[in-house]
Amino acid sequence: MRLDRFLGNLPALNRQQVQRLLASGAVKVDGHVCREGRHEVRAFQRIELAEQLLQAGKPARYFMLHKPPGVVSATVHDEHRTVLDLLDEPDKHELHIGGRLDLNTSGLLLISNDGLWSRRLTEPRSELGKVYRVETEHTIDPACVAAFARGLYFAYEDLTTRPAELLILGPTSARLTLHEGRYHQVKRMFGHFHNKVIGLHRESMGPLHLDPHLAPGQYRPLSADEIALI
Repeated sequence: MRLDRFLGNLPALNRQQVQRLLASGAVKVDGHVCREGRHEVRAFQRIELAEQLLQAGKPARYFMLHKPPGVVSATVHDEHRTVLDLLDEPDKHELHIGGRLDLNTSGLLLISNDGLWSRRLTEPRSELGKVYRVETEHTIDPACVAAFARGLYFAYEDLTTRPAELLILGPTSARLTLHEGRYHQVKRMFGHFHNKVIGLHRESMGPLHLDPHLAPGQYRPLSADEIALI
């Protein structure tokens, strides 16, 4: 929530007192004076009012996972193993997934307890390209390149997909860059040309690329530089 609302929830403070405290520099976020009431407070941030500690904060955590096929991009599931089951980390219930993958899709998955950071991965306005390696059952029609670039109409949602870039690598393989994440979008786009997708692997999300040293099912923390890229 916003910092002014966070402070306003304290029983001893009203709205006017909150504004005066912010203006006076009495409020610190992660050790720095914050006068902006609109600042979004996250669970892992340290919030101080004068000498009083209001929120100790938790460490922010960011992971890159090589998702294998057959694992669900969910926190819990009744039938399948989930991506959180692959993590050997404490308090896994606090983690969430930024940009899910279908059950049989493999590749880059980003997991964090930082909700604002994760949302930037999937917000349309961020325009982060998500790159997929696609394998199809039949030869890819060259007409797909121009059609994907124009956008395809999905009648069920009554919408046209955003322009996507398709690079044909071989008769039945291609690299596709999307700037959105509709339900089964890649399969439906190729299905428009009566071609079944038989393999789908996400290589990157924006500037973050899957670490080639990670085997399917393995993960690692993101570096500070990687976190700052989003």
